[in-house]
Amino acid sequence: MTTAAARPQSRESLDAFRTRLRDFLAGHGPGRRPRDPEERFAWTRAWQAALFDHGFAGPGWPTEYGGMDLPFAHQVVYQEELARARVPGPVGTGLGIAAPTIIKFGTEEQKRRWLPAMLRGDTVWAQGYSEPEAGSDLPGLRTTARREGDTYVVNGQKVWTSHAARADVFFTLVRTGTRESRQRGISYLIVDAHAPGVEVRPLRDLTGGHLFAEVFFDDVRVPVADRVGEENGGWPLVRTSLGHERAAGAMIQAATYRRVLTELEQLLAERGALDDTDVRDRIADFEIRVRIMHYNGQRTISDILAHGEPGPVSSVSRLHITAFEQDIHEFAVDVLGPAGLLGPGSEEAVQRGRWLYGFLRTRASTIGAGTAEIQRNTLAEQVLGLPRDPGMPSV
Repeated sequence: MTTAAARPQSRESLDAFRTRLRDFLAGHGPGRRPRDPEERFAWTRAWQAALFDHGFAGPGWPTEYGGMDLPFAHQVVYQEELARARVPGPVGTGLGIAAPTIIKFGTEEQKRRWLPAMLRGDTVWAQGYSEPEAGSDLPGLRTTARREGDTYVVNGQKVWTSHAARADVFFTLVRTGTRESRQRGISYLIVDAHAPGVEVRPLRDLTGGHLFAEVFFDDVRVPVADRVGEENGGWPLVRTSLGHERAAGAMIQAATYRRVLTELEQLLAERGALDDTDVRDRIADFEIRVRIMHYNGQRTISDILAHGEPGPVSSVSRLHITAFEQDIHEFAVDVLGPAGLLGPGSEEAVQRGRWLYGFLRTRASTIGAGTAEIQRNTLAEQVLGLPRDPGMPSV
């Protein structure tokens, strides 16, 4: 249970909140990150539970579902302090994507059944959107849900599903209309990852890990009560989900990359690389870009608080962040020279191979959660008002 003492105090100043949060992090921090994947998974979930139990989880969530309901400025401080403390983020993708959608569109029964367990880390949620022939063209998805009384029978395949191997729940998109109905025939279902007929097949990525997986649904039965929103009315929920994913990512990554850039500067200073004027110029460029990232994140969250939705402008942050994280890791590997090519498995690797790992991992940044090309189309058409690309499917 959350403790009343940890709830945001009435009209608490930013400095007082920052101090209170720092005191909690200093006294209850999770400790050193384990190397073993199973131990690391348990360690991350235990930390998420500790945040919830002490009232420090869900900075923007309503208090009735376990959140803190913090004002915008306090949410910024929250993300800054957690990034500074280097604590793990939540397991799965539910908190930043599914939760805002359920909070806005779910029934009261669905909110109370799903949200507290998700926030505490008792259940791990994973997103089931992309399909082999429907990635960026999401309205073309083919996974079907045939209704039989109070149950849907789901058949199809999802791919590039992050955290699928750990998931207890999939929030997924299914076709309840005809294939020709495209976005007008999509519904939003919550699927038990352990239900009969669900199969998860891990996919190995460039880093050698298995963050992604394929998910197969073979006559999986899902209660109609586990549909969020109306049948065939899932498309507006998708737009909310993706917008909030980019908004949440903007604030978290802005705080994280503020720390990462500082650590890179310290590393290069120790190795004498900052004596090179070209290196200093690149660091100055990264400094400018990480500050822009921070301000873009603030703008996106401000739009959510003012209008309830992040809107298409969230694509600005998405584009900026993905380019930045690719560029900073590529630069780090390059400036470290041969030492930068040693991965996490080498005892001689610089900082346990973090920069090479980041370089390989971020190759996917401009693909996941909507490709960079899709983000540019969104900005061109919905923000700048330019003519629609005739080569793109209508959504």
